[in-house]
Amino acid sequence: MPPVLLPFSDYGGDWVAYERALVEVFHQDLANAGLQFRRQNVSCKRMPETDGQWFAFWHLIQEGRIEDDRTPDLRRCERLLWVRWVIENGETHANIDVWANRHRGERNILLWFQEKYLVVLAQRNGYFLLKTAYCTEQSGRVRQLRKQRDATRP
Repeated sequence: MPPVLLPFSDYGGDWVAYERALVEVFHQDLANAGLQFRRQNVSCKRMPETDGQWFAFWHLIQEGRIEDDRTPDLRRCERLLWVRWVIENGETHANIDVWANRHRGERNILLWFQEKYLVVLAQRNGYFLLKTAYCTEQSGRVRQLRKQRDATRP
């Protein structure tokens, strides 16, 4: 099973303290952890930084299509510890589906835990770039991901 959640309520509704804890998890578990998938390093995009934090950090805890107008998503925040777990267990855990797709000209690897939580890695030359991770709760998105995944199965 994935790690425990990091609920906002554990920080007494103090967003500054919560964000500080999330930043610590990001750097410890992802940015500086020597994380690997398929024996290749997994990197996190640093630039452009916002408020002194890496680009990848914000993509893992916020939602929104317009970069300058993204907002915190508490469901993403509380599952930040899951990102590393999904990547490390992607090829061996029965409840994580893994497949490749192309999106905007990039080859991506998708790791989907129990059809509820998706981690996206962009394949680069000799490494992977952690793009994003989020809960997949909208029925249209779930259908789209199932169709993609099922098309890659023999």
